[in-house]
Amino acid sequence: MTVTLDQSVEAFIGRPRQMFINGQWTDAASGQTFETPNPATGETLARVAEGDAEDINRAVRAARAAFEDGPWSRMTPSERGRIVWKIGDLILEHVDELAQLESLDNGKPFLVAQAADVPLAADLFHYMAGWATKIEGNTIDISVPYMPGANFHTYTLREPIGVVGQIIPWNFPLLMAAWKLGPALTTGCTVVLKPAEQTPLTALRLAELIAEAGVPDGVVNVVPGFGETAGAALAAHDGVDKVAFTGSTEVGKLIVQAAAGNLKKLTLELGGKSPNIVFDDAEDSAVEGAANAIFFNHGQCCVAGSRLFVQAGRYDEVVDGVAEIAKSIKLGSGLDPTTQMGPLVSDEQFRRVTGYLESGKADGATALTGGGRYGERGYFVEPTVLTNTRPDMKVVREEIFGPVVVAEKFNTLDEIAAQANDTPYGLGAGIWTRDISKAHALAKKLRAGTVWINCYNVFDASLPFGGYKQSGWGREMGEEVLNNYLETKAVTVAL
Repeated sequence: MTVTLDQSVEAFIGRPRQMFINGQWTDAASGQTFETPNPATGETLARVAEGDAEDINRAVRAARAAFEDGPWSRMTPSERGRIVWKIGDLILEHVDELAQLESLDNGKPFLVAQAADVPLAADLFHYMAGWATKIEGNTIDISVPYMPGANFHTYTLREPIGVVGQIIPWNFPLLMAAWKLGPALTTGCTVVLKPAEQTPLTALRLAELIAEAGVPDGVVNVVPGFGETAGAALAAHDGVDKVAFTGSTEVGKLIVQAAAGNLKKLTLELGGKSPNIVFDDAEDSAVEGAANAIFFNHGQCCVAGSRLFVQAGRYDEVVDGVAEIAKSIKLGSGLDPTTQMGPLVSDEQFRRVTGYLESGKADGATALTGGGRYGERGYFVEPTVLTNTRPDMKVVREEIFGPVVVAEKFNTLDEIAAQANDTPYGLGAGIWTRDISKAHALAKKLRAGTVWINCYNVFDASLPFGGYKQSGWGREMGEEVLNNYLETKAVTVAL
């Protein structure tokens, strides 16, 4: 039994998809297209226009004209907020359609996309819409000691940064588009969005909804294509004032180099190797929580709890419990309502994850469960628990981005703080204990942008999200994300 595709979804994938520039659907300048495969089967799902540097040029020109001369900059904050709110409403009107596209293109279960990804995307637009009327400056009573007796009226303005290039990943395609577009539109910026080449479909459908909501031509442009061509051109473009990127730390470093030409502003939400820490006094629910921390979204989550640390007295119980949950997870097509975990997103990602599994086993790690491919078709990897690992192993040090957790023991709070922080990353962390004082004490010691206590993978549009160290620069969501898209101007008037 599988979910019956909406006719709108069949129609959407049934013809080649163009890119969206200046309010128009257009082919790539080169005429080239690329295929986006169904990761559950490996077969071609749809063909999509393949953007390159010329298409990025066209999109940046459109965004610049819309920012400098279009109606967007002349709208009142209230008008702009109502349009952003409308985008959220339209997403909710098309929940099943968007969830089916997300499941087909990414591989995640339809029911997960329906219950989480799509509603969270709508909520982000609704939350950000309210900020449009609350972007305020200040008056400042300055002293100027070298000008005695002078009198000034001084104030600050917070203004949109301008044209923003946004590059989003494939693990939460629609949600990541929302995280990027919501604050950019709320602050009055214009955008060139490049979706991941593995998962371009929901971003293209979202462009249709954005136009329907009343966003003027040129304000949002969506250019699908490959990172080394379209993405690189966007990051380096002198007509772009700021780039917002979500993806791997390795690519994030390339974005930094590409942005140096005109010193454009950057925000980077990058990789992680998050510690999930279970104390002896944790509730039994910590076992299920630890499994959810790593196996949610097939482990293709930047905050995945991929390093499981369990205090010695509960180690066997917790690790065996996580392994039993892993064994029980049903893998299959995302359109099968009984599926709990779908395939990895692509053949490239499949080879990456299975390569790490081979590396771990070669280095002496033991697969308590899983450890290899599942089935003969599609990009499925078994949920895996690795034990007998060492801190120097690649599977412990590097981000795998798949359903693979490494389990280690610890003894004391001070010991685990050092172990947890022994990583170049600092995105997320989990703590499981009945002792709330101990939890707060450890939370202060952890170098991570998000710390969950007796829970994991809790997200909300009002919560700032981002990382320490090589997990990135800046924050997504919450009031704090607005700073990513605003410049502050000081105005001083002699009286």
